[in-house]
Amino acid sequence: MCGIWALFGSDDCLSVQCLSAMKIAHRGPDAFRFENVNGYTNCCFGFHRLAVVDQLFGMQPIRVKKYPYLWLCYNGEIYNHRKLQRHFAFEYQTKVDGEIILHLYNKGGIEQTASLLDGVFAFILLDTANKKVFLGRDTYGVRPLFRAMTEDGFLAVCSEAKEFIGLVNLKHSTAPFLKVEPFLPGHYEVLDLKPNGKVASVEMVKYHHCRDEPLHALYDSVEKLSPGFEIETVKSNLRILFDNAIRKRLMTDRRIGCLLSGGLDSSLVAATLMRQLKEAQVQYPFQTFAIGMEDSPDLLAARKVANHIGSEHHEVLFNSEEGIQALDEVIFSLETYDITTVRASVGMYLISKYIRKNTDSVVIFSGEGSDELTQGYIYFHKAPSPEQAQEESERLLKELYLFDVLRADRTTAAHGLELRVPFLDHRFCSYYLSLPPDMRTPKNGIEKHLLRETFEDSNLLPKEILWRPKEAFSDGITSVKNSWFRILQEHIEHQVDDAMMAAAAQKFPFNTPKTKEGYYYRQIFERHYPGRADWLTHYWMPRWIRWINATDPSARTLTHYKSDTKA
Repeated sequence: MCGIWALFGSDDCLSVQCLSAMKIAHRGPDAFRFENVNGYTNCCFGFHRLAVVDQLFGMQPIRVKKYPYLWLCYNGEIYNHRKLQRHFAFEYQTKVDGEIILHLYNKGGIEQTASLLDGVFAFILLDTANKKVFLGRDTYGVRPLFRAMTEDGFLAVCSEAKEFIGLVNLKHSTAPFLKVEPFLPGHYEVLDLKPNGKVASVEMVKYHHCRDEPLHALYDSVEKLSPGFEIETVKSNLRILFDNAIRKRLMTDRRIGCLLSGGLDSSLVAATLMRQLKEAQVQYPFQTFAIGMEDSPDLLAARKVANHIGSEHHEVLFNSEEGIQALDEVIFSLETYDITTVRASVGMYLISKYIRKNTDSVVIFSGEGSDELTQGYIYFHKAPSPEQAQEESERLLKELYLFDVLRADRTTAAHGLELRVPFLDHRFCSYYLSLPPDMRTPKNGIEKHLLRETFEDSNLLPKEILWRPKEAFSDGITSVKNSWFRILQEHIEHQVDDAMMAAAAQKFPFNTPKTKEGYYYRQIFERHYPGRADWLTHYWMPRWIRWINATDPSARTLTHYKSDTKA
């Protein structure tokens, strides 16, 4: 994890512009660098480093003697870089995983490069010999990237959108302010670099879809999968791929820890991690981290898992006042006002703050992405058909970069931590999505039935954890009697009056908040990012609302959840 930043064709003083890059310094607390591009006085790279791999030679932009015309800034981890290096016999100059991007590009061009990268990444690649700029982002947008480009060819690129606020004056554009957009996951963009340092977009290409087996699978050393969809075959293949997804993510020179809510997903990650770290004879105790209020079901469940796997477990307690006080910082870090994202981010933000302050764990694993992939949300019980559930699952994966992946990145990056998400492994995802639709739906009233059944006989987890019903993170951190969203709504009831709600459509014509909670978050967002409401295209809400009468994104409002908790 780090912060990347670049300007092409700036008409303003670069020394002033570089100050804006300091807004993402939290992403790389270990070192930073600004560097002009040779021959282009108005082009510049900026880099904030979190030293995770090759602490000596890992500064960016990366340049190697063999390709003096290539400049690379990237944020991410390329897990298969050594396999590709050996296969193609590339001569490395550093130990940095991102160096593989330079070699692959020189060998086969940008399309092959993006398709062969197994990992999470956002990159800016400059080829001064061929006068090209390339931008690229991983399949699910696990690593963030934003771009802003004016009609006269000025281009700004950065890890977080906050860097753009007040970045340029209006000489670059006739628009009121610079239009900032998230760079689409699973795409790369080709731009021409003009002699004056400005650029022109040539094409935007989608290089990978989550359903497709990735090109890099050709060079993977994972155990050969068995053909067919018999249940035992599928379970065996899933175990192989999940184990591989964790193993490849051990690539780091820093201490590894894991967020542990006590739910199925984080518990599977933590248990598998513990087993692999023991096998690797890692010298430090493996730390797990849970957060909650008094009487939190997550804390109790996480404690059971930690005792079962033998981790050095940390529990972080917070109260409602601390959670409410954190909202301003959280929304600033997130760059969104989506209701369910804000709710869930408070706990993750506070626990990340604790990890940074009290431990030396830097690389943090979590269970993000599983609910979208394995149909884990409660409302999937109401899917009209397996085929429609499959479509919904793929939609959620496509939009991860707007919601859960955004939350996971910003809350951890705000405190200089690097998050790793094995459930979003390319091969694990593509295989899971290749399974027959009816195999992936909830069974016997239990969501993620296939995933649970896959690890039934593994002894990785206690049975009550393996079959624990879905509990949304923002709800599980508080008690069933008084959910986090109820605490928030009770507080906000006194902050937003009926007159404000009556005028909401006039004040906020785009994505007009329908509730006082939504209005409150929108107010905070607008204070930090005025006029940028279009960064969020729509609110996250459960699907098939006419079947479940959802009026709130919390799972605890759904009929299925209520009946389960009463049983």
